Amino acid sequence: MAETNTTATAGGVDNVKGPETLLDYVTSPNTADAPGDVVVPSNVIDGLFEEKRAAAEEAAKKAAEQEAAAGDEAPAKKGRGSRPPKEKTGKEPGAENPEAKKRGGKSADTAGGTGGSPEKEESAPEPSPAPPRDATRPGETEKIEYIKHADLHPFKGHPFQVRDDDAMKALIESVKERGIDQPALVRPREEGGYELVAGHRRQHAAELAGYADVPCVVRNMTDEEAVLAMTESNFNQRSEILASERAQALKMQLDAIKRQGAKGGEITNGELGKRSNEIIAERNNMSIKNVQRYIALNNLVPELMKLVDDKKIKFTSAVDFSYIKPKNQQYIALALESSEISPSLKQSERIRELDQKGILKADVIDGILLEEKKEETRVIFNSAELGKYFGPEKTPREIKDQIIKLLDDWKEKQPPELTKPAKTKETEK
Repeated sequence: MAETNTTATAGGVDNVKGPETLLDYVTSPNTADAPGDVVVPSNVIDGLFEEKRAAAEEAAKKAAEQEAAAGDEAPAKKGRGSRPPKEKTGKEPGAENPEAKKRGGKSADTAGGTGGSPEKEESAPEPSPAPPRDATRPGETEKIEYIKHADLHPFKGHPFQVRDDDAMKALIESVKERGIDQPALVRPREEGGYELVAGHRRQHAAELAGYADVPCVVRNMTDEEAVLAMTESNFNQRSEILASERAQALKMQLDAIKRQGAKGGEITNGELGKRSNEIIAERNNMSIKNVQRYIALNNLVPELMKLVDDKKIKFTSAVDFSYIKPKNQQYIALALESSEISPSLKQSERIRELDQKGILKADVIDGILLEEKKEETRVIFNSAELGKYFGPEKTPREIKDQIIKLLDDWKEKQPPELTKPAKTKETEK
């Protein structure tokens, strides 16, 4: 029997066999009974390879879509970055490739292709940390300038006093020995010279130490920025701050924050939507209630504020007095200065209530402040003392109830004259 050969001159392919390619042509009415060699025209061969290439491209496209869908749904692996996108080579998947044709007519880019090594998955590089930022303000080049004392002016409405006390003496000696190691912060004035924002005590100490000038950082600042920088600097650096200083500084901060919010100024993302006094409380590590109390002290008349700074009036009583009419505050200041007494919280609360009712007068104030203050009786036991008689499982309430019960038992055993209540002014009437 003669051997059946197929010869194709197009596409450069020899010895292509199999029913899936040539059977239909060989068994056609024109060739089935023809003896000897079967010669297939080149256009038929081209059509067969075109079909194979189209099928390969369609398979590659579906495989790529499935792989992309699986990649979107699969959770990211812990500790690894996402897979970087492939670099574009200018060839579409399944494009004709001479090397691919030698491996069976499939491109190396074709997903699921045979004969090629699988693509190795690479992890994305870990993001590198951001480089350190310049400590100066963005977009500005700041430098230290030495400015003469005559060109330096105090901050307008500066709430913090510069006192010639023992702390100032120590600062002067330090400046004499080592100079000023921290420059002051100033901003240019429209009328000439510079306004001190931070560094009033350092400037004063340098002048008394004999220095002709002061190292300063010159910075262009808005009024709001200057207020916040000035108050925050003093809060952070001063060891002792008077109640009047803190009250005025917090009020200045509050007003500056309100103006910044109205102008769309520098409010951080974490502060958006918060009230002004809430922002002030967080920035100064205070409670909102305490911020409100200090700001209320700004309503005190100067005479009462001085008594607060001199610690002759307690903070809570001073807050009560701040809600009283200024005229009655003057009466309170006179009464306290003449009697040299410190009002109790109950006395300040009564005075405030009477003022709100409109019946507070000078003689009423004197009568309340001259009342004999009764000290509250307190007996304090520490845990070590109570631990001798009660176990650790006992709650404070249970301990108190047990002590009262024991005292009741003890009282029943005492003579009647020892258990009579003490006489008071109320019982005598």
